[in-house]
Amino acid sequence: MPKTQGIWKHEDAALVLIDYQQEMFGNIRSETGAELIDLNVRLLIRAAKAFGIPIVLSTVGVEMGVNRPTRQSILDELPGIEVIDRSSMNAWEDAAFRAAVAKTGRKRLVFGALYTEICLAFPVVLAIQDGFEVSFVADAVGGLSQLAHRTAIERLVQAGAVPHTALALVTEFFRDWKSPLAGRGREIIQWYLAEAPKLAAR
Repeated sequence: MPKTQGIWKHEDAALVLIDYQQEMFGNIRSETGAELIDLNVRLLIRAAKAFGIPIVLSTVGVEMGVNRPTRQSILDELPGIEVIDRSSMNAWEDAAFRAAVAKTGRKRLVFGALYTEICLAFPVVLAIQDGFEVSFVADAVGGLSQLAHRTAIERLVQAGAVPHTALALVTEFFRDWKSPLAGRGREIIQWYLAEAPKLAAR
């Protein structure tokens, strides 16, 4: 069995978040809506912080004046984080971004990005080629169309990336309600389960 198909542990992983900017949120046309993606990204961030998982955050085109920064609701979860701004659509082709990933010391990377077919697909494929094990969170990403999103997911799976969903990944990281992480995990899950129905009510 390939290693990527096994259970992932929090101490092995880093969370990599790419281009969660307002312009991208505004153009999502795939199955998970923008507000639920936002909530799922915030769930991943809270879990990463609670479990000691390093986080890499990147944007594209902010310094160039093309795009706005990371969406504020997400940035509020990451006070003090260094944001790596790029000109390249493929984050893996940016030296500062790759250096930040290497600095985490982790060989298992959990990716989220907007859009699925561009800013997620390109770096995931290259990270796998460079020897990293990669998972992506399918309900924390979105594409310009359902076809573009679904085609990208198929491409990523064929390349060897492991698809996941946000809440399931959080539970995979601690797995046992008696573990030392269970209290923090329960608190995060309770927050999430209280917030998710509010989106449906809008």
